[in-house]
Amino acid sequence: MAERHPSTTNLLRYFEYDHLPPHLQAVSKPCGDLAQELVDALSDGPELTAGLRKLLEAKDCFVRAALDSGREV
Repeated sequence: MAERHPSTTNLLRYFEYDHLPPHLQAVSKPCGDLAQELVDALSDGPELTAGLRKLLEAKDCFVRAALDSGREV
């Protein structure tokens, strides 16, 4: 990956999912994949950073919803 702004690379690390159990990886992976696709397609800037933060917030909500449901996805 080309040299990216520190805010971009710092946010991307929160989309990693390999450490999660499989049923939570299934919820987290699509968000992580989307984050990477957007970083690959867009230039660094405040809107990319804001978008990644909002996507991260949504991903966290989805993972919590999976934890609360007690079901495997």
